[in-house]
Amino acid sequence: MNGARRAALPGLAAVAVAVASGVAMAAGPATAATAPPRGPAETAYIADAGSVTVTPINTATNKAEHAIRVGGDPQAIAITPNGKTAYVVNHGPGTVTPINTASNRAEPSIKVGPGPRAIAITPNGKTACVANSGSGTVTPISTATNKAGAAIKAGASPWAIAITP
Repeated sequence: MNGARRAALPGLAAVAVAVASGVAMAAGPATAATAPPRGPAETAYIADAGSVTVTPINTATNKAEHAIRVGGDPQAIAITPNGKTAYVVNHGPGTVTPINTASNRAEPSIKVGPGPRAIAITPNGKTACVANSGSGTVTPISTATNKAGAAIKAGASPWAIAITP
């Protein structure tokens, strides 16, 4: 997987983690995902489930940076293959919030479907796909425009998503 890493993180069963430094992978509870380097330090993005924030951690110093306000109850994070954007799934409001990884600033949230739970990004980085457990759909998002496309019926309650390379 072109240098991708996936690791269990003990004690973090209720949070989603993504790391900006290698190849993008879907992230969910107790997993890590990597994307290409954005600078001298890697950043781990922690979805603070039950809150409205994502906490970036500088992995070179193991220090938390200022929390980034996203939507209610962030559940999962995926990072584009170029490492420039982290997409955060917000279960409560049914949105996805893009975060610019160079500035660690949230961009405007994108409305998807009820109960989004998971996200994956296509290997070419052009589309983020969101599994919406509340509506039985998957919503594609153009990463170039951050616009949601038409929802795709996917079954009773999609909970996870993965995309072939």
